Order: sequence, then structure tokens, then C-alpha cells
Amino acid sequence: MIKDITIGQYFPGNSFVHKLDPRAKLIITVLFMVLIFMCKNFYSLAFMLVLLAAAIAVSKVPFKMFFKSLKPIVPIVIFTTILNIFYVTGGTVLFSWRFITISTKGIFTALFMAVRIVALIISSSLLTYTTTPTMLTDGLERLLSPLNKLHIQVHTLAMIMTLALRFIPTLIEEVDKIMNAQKARGADLESGNILQRAKALVPILVPLFVSSIRRAYELAFAMECRCYSGGEGRTRMKKMKFGLNESVTVLLSVVSIAAVVLINNLFGKII
Repeated sequence: MIKDITIGQYFPGNSFVHKLDPRAKLIITVLFMVLIFMCKNFYSLAFMLVLLAAAIAVSKVPFKMFFKSLKPIVPIVIFTTILNIFYVTGGTVLFSWRFITISTKGIFTALFMAVRIVALIISSSLLTYTTTPTMLTDGLERLLSPLNKLHIQVHTLAMIMTLALRFIPTLIEEVDKIMNAQKARGADLESGNILQRAKALVPILVPLFVSSIRRAYELAFAMECRCYSGGEGRTRMKKMKFGLNESVTVLLSVVSIAAVVLINNLFGKII
């Protein structure tokens, strides 16, 4: 399961999505997430899924990468689905026994929420797969630059988020090494009840925190040695350009908002 976590990883490529300005990709990703929550029926949700599938096809990122990103959230999706099935009532009652009631509305809501969560994870994964951490930082910093007038250190916030994304794969690899080392010493990390498994994680968390603090100290020392002083006066090797492709893509995203609103009005609220 540890190796299946792909958050923060970048998949090199030369596709249309890879070449888009990171600011445009950030805007489109946020708009897509808003549109997912605007969907009120399966027709508008299916429309958004078609757009997402088209973006994945254009990005040329293998589908197995997205499946790997979904594996860690499978328990959350299953738990949410079960809650909606048993706690949402309405429509035709399909099964009833004592305090347990399963209705058509509960099943529709469970399916709708599960698909919505999957779409949100895939869209955020598409952003990180097609954008390097450096470009993601620059794009986020440029988008939030108006906040500098409020004396908010936007560059620092963007740098913190980028470092967090950058070191997620490193921490995952570190956890895997520590777990293998503990298993080699006879530690049992998989059997027992929840409390026993929680206690078995202590020998993993302690060295992980120690190595993380040491790594943070080394990174800060390296940045100081290179005379890092923040975003003021900083130049960039790659200049960002918001061109015609970016403008058209963002415009299509805005048109998608109108399409979702139209579909919602035509078919109404199903769930």
C-alpha cells in the first residue's frame, strides 16, 4: 500500500497538458472541482467524467498511474458508500429490517458520492502528474501575488506547499525502508487488533520523525549556504507564458460551467 501512494509525483511527458502554463492548470483544476460539486444529477456528472477522460487521454499519462493513486482512498470510498446506503432515506424502499433501511435514494447517493470522490482525486493527480513541483510553485505564487499587498508572504506559502509535495515520495520511501528494517528484526506489523497494530507503528513513527527533522535541518542549512533569501528579486530560468492555448482552455472550462448549469436545469436534481 505504501508504494501505491503517488501524491506529489511527476510523470515526464511532452503532451498538450504538460505544455500548458501551470497557472492555467491550477485554474482549470479548481474550476473542475467546483463543477463536480455543482453537479446535481448523473447526467451532469457523466458530462464532467467525459471531460476528465478526455484530459487524461490528451495528457498521455498511463491509466495505471491513476489507478495507483486511487488505491489508498478505497477504504474511504467504501466507508462513505456504506454510510450513504444505510443513512440516506427516500425513494422506493428496497430492503427494511428493524433499524436498517435501504432505499433507491440511498443507493443513488452512495454511487454519486463515490464517483465524485474518485473524480476529485483523479483531477488533482492529473495536475501533479503533468506539472513539475517548481512550475507548480511558480504558478501558485503568481496567482496569489495580489495577496502581497496585504503583506502576506505568498512566496513562502508556495515554497512550503512545494516542499511538502516534493518530500511526500521521499517520506513514503523512508517509511518503506523503516518497515522493512523492523520486519527484519522480527517486528509484527500486520497481525493483531487495531490497538496492537497502533502500538506496532511506534517503532516506525519515532525514527520517521527523527529523520524528517534531520532532513528539514539539512535542507534549511543547504538553502542558507546558497544565500536563499525568498522571492524578492528572484529570477526564473523558465518564463511562464499565458498564451492562446491557455486562454482557449480556460474559456472551455467556463463554457463547461454553463453546460453543467443547463444540464442541471433540464434534468433537475436526481439524488
